[in-house]
Amino acid sequence: MTRFNDRTLTVPDTAPGTARDAAPDAARGTANDTAPHPERSPHPRATLALTSAATAVTLMTYTAPVVTLRDTATALHTPLSQQAWLINGTPLGLAALLLVAGSLADDYGRRRLFLLGTLTLGITTALGGLASTTLQFTLARVAQGAASAAILASSLGLLVHAFPTPRGRLHATGVWGAFVSGGIALGPLLAGVMPDWRVAYGVLGAAALLVAALAPRPLAESRSPRGGRPDILGALAFGLALVSLVAALTLGRDGWLRPEVGLLFLAAVVLVGVFALVERRTATPMIDLSLLRRPSFLASSAGGLFTGLAVIGLFSFLPVLFQQVLGLSPMDTAWLFLLWSGLSFTVALQAKRLAGRVPPRHQLAVGFALHAAGVLTMLGAIDSGSWQRLLPGLVLGGIGSGLLNAALPLLSVESVPAARAAMGSGAQQTFRYIGSCAGVALTIAIVTSTKSGLGHGANTALLVSAALSLLAAVAVLVLRERA
Repeated sequence: MTRFNDRTLTVPDTAPGTARDAAPDAARGTANDTAPHPERSPHPRATLALTSAATAVTLMTYTAPVVTLRDTATALHTPLSQQAWLINGTPLGLAALLLVAGSLADDYGRRRLFLLGTLTLGITTALGGLASTTLQFTLARVAQGAASAAILASSLGLLVHAFPTPRGRLHATGVWGAFVSGGIALGPLLAGVMPDWRVAYGVLGAAALLVAALAPRPLAESRSPRGGRPDILGALAFGLALVSLVAALTLGRDGWLRPEVGLLFLAAVVLVGVFALVERRTATPMIDLSLLRRPSFLASSAGGLFTGLAVIGLFSFLPVLFQQVLGLSPMDTAWLFLLWSGLSFTVALQAKRLAGRVPPRHQLAVGFALHAAGVLTMLGAIDSGSWQRLLPGLVLGGIGSGLLNAALPLLSVESVPAARAAMGSGAQQTFRYIGSCAGVALTIAIVTSTKSGLGHGANTALLVSAALSLLAAVAVLVLRERA
């Protein structure tokens, strides 16, 4: 198991033939990441403030559409069968490019990629507000996802460089994880308070550009150079696999046995195989496949996948049901959503106090169990038309989500050598947004495919989410390092 202390890093041996030169590269990267940059020393507080602010804006752009989906779909004339694309554009871009972004950040400079990401996020978010068709909006959202990938993957790498000690890293990742929850909480609230969904995108774009303007001076560059070229072929295969998977899940709502759905699923499987083959053969892979033999890395990846699949997928579409079935306004929906996301932020901010006593895997297991308990208490609430019955479930789910958001970033950087912190972060978040893409499409398909009404479909989606969460809790407990 990778062990961190103030001065040393012990890196486990890698399997021969899967990562040639991994140990020398890790040694070089560790030196670069634990010592001040020769040109400029990092400013820890400023680095934490800027990366946290950028992360919050990133998650705000991600969640803003959940309370404005109905208005956006009306303005863009988007049919129900295609509304998953309005939500899934950003997670698709994130999932497709997070691994690429993590590798680029480690190899070519985390500060450089962070600045590029914040600038691009500001521009593409503003363009999303100007979209006039479903295709234009979806493309803008995919571009936002690509920019978000650069921000999220580089942020944890910058923090590991600025906070090289275990205590400092624990504090920094805890605060960063809390701002993930904070962005999730504030996005719908901002969108709900604005007079128009387009204005909300303009404000978020301006916020991202402000961070880009403030970041160049305080941030110090860091990297873990491995040499070689970017893994373009691997990125292409992985991105196309995700597009095929999301398209299959989205089209499946109109019939899972249709030939085009089966072909898309088959294409996704084949492209994943191509991606694995490319990663084994390239000298500078996006992800070191030998890490898949490490239980802590598998636990981090499984935690991210099921967080997206069971938690984000469900809560991305629940606000739409609050409006369509319960008759709540976008602003009322945002306040109700804030109960869940606000608790998530508060718990994530305080959960760092548990890290010294409770391993991240155990925090993940408890978080998933609380989410499952929360959604089970919400059964029948939407169908009965009672928003008050949702409150206990939102409270339990919010606490569970906060534990997940606090534990995942810490586990992701602890599960890989320090020199590949951005790659570790990118891998965990890639699985998170793969799960999110699949979860949103699956939730919409479940809710809208039943003939008994949206309320009955919501109950089925809640049961599926609870079952997936319990499965995740068991998985992260089983995946533990052996002495």
